[in-house]
Amino acid sequence: MRDTSADALLAAFDGNFQIAPLTDASPDLTLDEGYAIAAKIGEMRRARGERIAGRKIGFTNRTIWPIYNVDAPVWGWMYEGGVSDIPSDCVIPLPALPEPRIEPEIVFGFKASPAPDMDLTALADCIDWVAHGFEIVTSLYPAWRFTAPDAVAAMAMHGALWVGPRRAATPDRLEALTTCGVTLSGPGEALIGHGVDVLGGPLMALLHLVSQIDRMPGAAPIQPGEVITTGTLTDARPIAPDQVWETTFDTPLIDGLRVTFA
Repeated sequence: MRDTSADALLAAFDGNFQIAPLTDASPDLTLDEGYAIAAKIGEMRRARGERIAGRKIGFTNRTIWPIYNVDAPVWGWMYEGGVSDIPSDCVIPLPALPEPRIEPEIVFGFKASPAPDMDLTALADCIDWVAHGFEIVTSLYPAWRFTAPDAVAAMAMHGALWVGPRRAATPDRLEALTTCGVTLSGPGEALIGHGVDVLGGPLMALLHLVSQIDRMPGAAPIQPGEVITTGTLTDARPIAPDQVWETTFDTPLIDGLRVTFA
């Protein structure tokens, strides 16, 4: 099942189409089996020349677990072709992927490899910079219907990551990541989120990732230079060309963003 599922999901990702959730045919699919499928997809992507840029942590925001029928965070690879700085004109091309949605996230760059037994202080010392960014997530399953094993198998729903200004990972800024509130505004709506919703704070989400890396067969520890995005601060929202989306934070220590999708 691992190889056939990996082939089907990668073909759907490459071809911008959707398939039925794997758990429709295999309701007993486990999270570890989902990671094995994701690992096979990773092997295939790297074999064709794609280079790892970092990792995304998904479903860290426990307030939205009931919406997406999941009960645990997951993680997946991000590749250089899908991780970019937000351009100076703030116009972002919308990826050709099924049912794209926007997620406001906190992003970290690493200067040293964290170890599983580190506490938060030691983990913070491994961080090179911090930024706010937008992850574009996609569902390879129709109508965003899936379980956690489905989600991790489908590359943790990652489509692309757009990173805002990088800032120094100072103690006051790292503290603000947990205590902050954020508003995501788009066409006709505004959503409120908080840093603490992400597993108790983005640093806590990082700590969780470090403890879960070995669930992906063959996955190495986080390497210097990797980019890690830690999960959405609000619910995700569907996006379309010509829409403008904006975030504002209740602290000057974190930059808000305003982008237009093309």
